[in-house]
Amino acid sequence: MTVNLHDTAYDLEKALRQSEEYSRLKGLYDEVNADASAKKMFDNFRDIQLKLQEKQMNGEDISQEEVEQAQKSVALVQQHEKISNLMEAEQRMSMLIAELNKIIMRPLEELYGNPES
Repeated sequence: MTVNLHDTAYDLEKALRQSEEYSRLKGLYDEVNADASAKKMFDNFRDIQLKLQEKQMNGEDISQEEVEQAQKSVALVQQHEKISNLMEAEQRMSMLIAELNKIIMRPLEELYGNPES
């Protein structure tokens, strides 16, 4: 029997959208966006994070000032309950996706061998 992998991927997308983890993440994201001060703080945090990631990907040096700014931003958002809850939910979702990726990649690891094993 031939399996259409795209159909299976869309089924996985649907299951992900219906999962408890996604529902919680979406609810917390909506809460942050509904709170003007939380949204502003979160958007600022994300901007700093994205700029630093972009610099890293381009092989650019990150200044001590940028590191300190990022650390202050992290400390600030961690103190905000709504944002902190959202970040925890993001981390759980990221871990779930990493687990799913391991499962998806298992046939290739078995075929080519897994150097980590």
